[in-house]
Amino acid sequence: MSVAHPGGPTDPFVRRSPPVPTLWGVSDASLGEELVRLASADNFRDVTGPDAAYTAADGRPLRRGVAYRSNELQLSHTDVESLGLLGVGAIYDLRTDHEVEAHPDVEVPGAVWRHLEVKGIPMEAVSDLADRATAHDVMQRVYRGFVEIEGARSAFATLFRELADGNGPVLFHCTAGKDRTGWASALLLHLAGVSDETILEDYLLTNTFSSGTREKYLGLVREHLGADKVDVYERVMVADEAYLQAGYDAVTAAYGDRLGYLRDGLGLDGPTLDRLRDRMLA
Repeated sequence: MSVAHPGGPTDPFVRRSPPVPTLWGVSDASLGEELVRLASADNFRDVTGPDAAYTAADGRPLRRGVAYRSNELQLSHTDVESLGLLGVGAIYDLRTDHEVEAHPDVEVPGAVWRHLEVKGIPMEAVSDLADRATAHDVMQRVYRGFVEIEGARSAFATLFRELADGNGPVLFHCTAGKDRTGWASALLLHLAGVSDETILEDYLLTNTFSSGTREKYLGLVREHLGADKVDVYERVMVADEAYLQAGYDAVTAAYGDRLGYLRDGLGLDGPTLDRLRDRMLA
């Protein structure tokens, strides 16, 4: 959803910890503390878990500091410095041209910005919602589009291919960091062997991490569209298990399973998937 940015770069609802960049990227699963949070991008987190690395089915922990996920990068100066200290070398922006033009990412020193638009998603349908049921249906259409629309598959394929072939930390994001970003994160965790239960829990963390930003956006809805629309638009501002399941169901219908989607839908061959899996696992 594209809504005017709610205000200044600092979000008072999000707690901050001082950056400890020397600890990121290590394979020590005992690091349970949350090392970095960004006040101006509240859904920023490590793909492998916000506090400690998730574990694959075989017991291996995932590798920290390989890939970060986030909402749009309307960053404060302090948070730009934090990203720079993390060594992020590439930023992949999954938003539409309109979203990028309305709220361009700030420049992060040392990071190359890439625009990988997830095309074909019905963003226009989100701008005029009549009721909660319509909003729910639109969001399920969005997730089915990740599977069914070639322009969406192409963006995810490029993201995964470059992540597999890269070396340093990368960051990918959309506007809220929950749908396009959440789908990509769920696939990476699945490929690494993380359980579906953990993947779902991680996907739903957006509802906790982004509560402050969500309330700001809903405040704008109340101001510009009326109080009766707040309950309607709340449906597109949350992560919902039914949305993720709609994507999974589309995968099953078209490709059999998620590995088939990665291989046949995104065109990622065996060696690429192996490299991507190896990058994610400690």
